[in-house]
Amino acid sequence: MLPPLQRGSLQQRIRQMVTEGVLAGRYRSGQKMPSSRGLAAHLGVSRITVTLAYAELVAADYLTARGRSGYYISDNAPLPFEAPQRAARAEADDFARLSGARFSGRGDVERPADWQGFEFPFIYGQTDPTLFDHQNWRLCAVRALGRRDFTAMTADYYDRDDPLLIDHLLRQILPRRGIAAREDEVLLTLGAQNALWITATCLLGPGRRAAMENPGYPGLRAILQASGTEVLPVDVDVDGLPPERLPKGVDVVFTTASHQCPTNATMPVERRLALLEAAENEGFIVVEDDYEFEMSFLKPASPALKSLDSGGRVVYAGSFSKSVFPGMRLGYLVGPPGFIREARALRLMSLRHPPGHIQRTLAYFLSLGHYDALINRMRGAYKRRRQIMEEAIVANGLRIAGQGGFGGSSFWMRAEVDSRQLAADLRRDGVLIEPGWAFFDPARPDHQHYRLGYSSISPAKIAGGVMRIAAAVSKALS
Repeated sequence: MLPPLQRGSLQQRIRQMVTEGVLAGRYRSGQKMPSSRGLAAHLGVSRITVTLAYAELVAADYLTARGRSGYYISDNAPLPFEAPQRAARAEADDFARLSGARFSGRGDVERPADWQGFEFPFIYGQTDPTLFDHQNWRLCAVRALGRRDFTAMTADYYDRDDPLLIDHLLRQILPRRGIAAREDEVLLTLGAQNALWITATCLLGPGRRAAMENPGYPGLRAILQASGTEVLPVDVDVDGLPPERLPKGVDVVFTTASHQCPTNATMPVERRLALLEAAENEGFIVVEDDYEFEMSFLKPASPALKSLDSGGRVVYAGSFSKSVFPGMRLGYLVGPPGFIREARALRLMSLRHPPGHIQRTLAYFLSLGHYDALINRMRGAYKRRRQIMEEAIVANGLRIAGQGGFGGSSFWMRAEVDSRQLAADLRRDGVLIEPGWAFFDPARPDHQHYRLGYSSISPAKIAGGVMRIAAAVSKALS
């Protein structure tokens, strides 16, 4: 019987049932299959559905048709894989010694894999399927699979990128941030995280010093610590990173100027100019992580640091993963040609280039106007959700710690309780929040902040969820 939760058409599910049976060894070469009439009656589907599925299996050489005798498992069908059985082996001590545990065990934001099963998922960065343009993305993906784009899908680009996507990036995306760039100043990456890793690996390492915001993005801190770079946390204020607090002798400064992570503060233009002036005077590089700039729905987006940079001291990191969907893992770096040349060589050594099919699909999504329509829809939805959440927060007496005057998709919160325990208590009540400890400098831990995202929770759920959070905070304080 067909599994009821399998996706795809009935015809596809029948084909999958047979192929899985062959690969698992349940069906052997020469074994006769049920007749199309008999299998259709058993599964409760039409006979033509089974006949078409059998025809596809014959074409794929899983089945063979023998005149009036029926269908049989083909002699050329794949043989079942039989994994050798062996006793469990201990791990050699050399692995721990050689790796030094440099990459595992780093602090990160807690997000359960089954977040969709919770009634009130106030988590950040996930996609709401009701907002996504499934139909047009699928049409663009199918177009990218066509014969005309066969080379774009299958070719090894070596160190290059899809010229169609680069063209739209240069003509459509970057000009919105006031950035004029050439092809030799842009590199595609596997999302913003990969962009930050490439940048840090090119510019930093043992003996180098990097300043980052505190609280700040934990993924960046992990990259810097693993590289051997001396990490210098700089406390942010209501306007983001203060240039006057930067330590002397720093090599690279990382900032999330448009939407400070996680407080959502937006750096004023005057402070941006002061930061660039300090970079010129002190001789450091600024890395601008411009995540969520598309979600500036309360006020017009401020100009990117890169757009104000006349001295070539800013490396700009952007991502489509936040605006389209996180699983796409596609971002980009913009910087001086000399830096991009090094970054491209490093990418070639590690992953060569992002998958060609994803690049071409996104290029079509951009060129046909679907991306702009999606962003406009998300802005409107996020603005409404933010208003509902802010009203619920105020009504329930919760405390907003961050600013977020330009938009975004989350609130940075503070409670006079341990947010780790608060999150654990709320999880049992069907509510997911993100404890804020991972965002802070480990040398100065903070356990009283938490983040509430509203990108993946329906507006109808927000007020009820906030009410449960307020009740849990009240109970913890009593």
